Amino acid sequence: MEFLWSIFEFIVIVALVSALALGAAIVFEAFRRRFNHTHAEGHPIFEDPSSLKQVPCPYIFDPAEKYISLIIPAFNEEHRLPGALDETLNYLQQRAAKDKSFSYEVVIVDDGSADGTKRVAFDFVKKCTVENVRVILLGKNHGKGEAIRKGMLHSRGELLLMLDADGATKVDDLEKLENQIRTVARRELGDSSDSDSSLQISDFPIAAFGSRAHLEDKALATDGALDQPAQGRQSASSRGMQWRPVVRWGWWSTSKGSHSFGQCSRLDSGELPILHPSFNVAGKHGAIMCNHRKWYRNFLMKGFHLVVLLAAGPGIRDTQCGFKMFTRAAARKLFTSIRLKRWCFDVELVYLCKYFGIPVIEISVNWCEIPGSKVNLLSIPNMLWELVLMSVGYRTGMWKICT
Repeated sequence: MEFLWSIFEFIVIVALVSALALGAAIVFEAFRRRFNHTHAEGHPIFEDPSSLKQVPCPYIFDPAEKYISLIIPAFNEEHRLPGALDETLNYLQQRAAKDKSFSYEVVIVDDGSADGTKRVAFDFVKKCTVENVRVILLGKNHGKGEAIRKGMLHSRGELLLMLDADGATKVDDLEKLENQIRTVARRELGDSSDSDSSLQISDFPIAAFGSRAHLEDKALATDGALDQPAQGRQSASSRGMQWRPVVRWGWWSTSKGSHSFGQCSRLDSGELPILHPSFNVAGKHGAIMCNHRKWYRNFLMKGFHLVVLLAAGPGIRDTQCGFKMFTRAAARKLFTSIRLKRWCFDVELVYLCKYFGIPVIEISVNWCEIPGSKVNLLSIPNMLWELVLMSVGYRTGMWKICT
């Protein structure tokens, strides 16, 4: 009995020492990263492969020169990047041909790739000119969050969209996010006491997050079923599909007060989804039929959401979707303050949006799983580590936010 008690005491001591060591490591690392948001490095240079000239990067505090910037982080994406860029540029070129006021740029951020990603990216620069496609080379791998931060800080758009290099989300879904941002901007302009006619969409800090939350359900709705009247939806139900609301409201903060989290739905094709009493959003939005995700990715999503709920609070169902749009004013606040550089930077974005009172809209988007994802079971420890660091850093005041 005495021997067993000795073993128990030893286990308790080891557990306490391990817990203290882990706690000390967390505090030390959080303290070490307290200035990660200062980003004191010089502005990067774009290389123009056609003229062999170097083009200085713009900065997020400069006036916008384009209507929209698309930021694509790429790490060893030699095989998936060409298809995604072809689809993206075809959409942008067709839209620019129809609307002469529409201007765009695609910013590819090569995050230290060891394959032919750089070559692929520069091939598109030669094809489309450095005015429309630019490449930022990070030299070594820093992480997806750092690549996106770099692209956001050195883009020229009034609107800035981050999207993944695999083309998992249909690029024309950016119109869903764009329309919602415009609606919120119009409301903000209406709430503005001075009603300054010179204000533009880029002057309002607003964010719109694409969402794959509908993929958690076994039966998914289709765009067509949602955009049909009740009879069409009944037909969809008979085929084993489920009609679900597709626009979710994270939080809303204006000069007139804050409104709590809610959810909207559409009863018929002609009706508008209601996000808040007296606030209607026009446009058609649909949950999407797509391939089922791998079981472990759904498992990771559900478990990760629980941890995110504890770390950042409620509000957004899918923080990790790589399809997010920001106004220039929002990007200035968020990407000059963000510290995390890898997978959990999305969660920090949610936290910072809440801190700054930036309205966030969550919208279902087309999404299909593309082979070659960098997220796997081995990503879990790093994601949990970053979440703990973020929680400790902000809760203890070590990570200060400059307002």
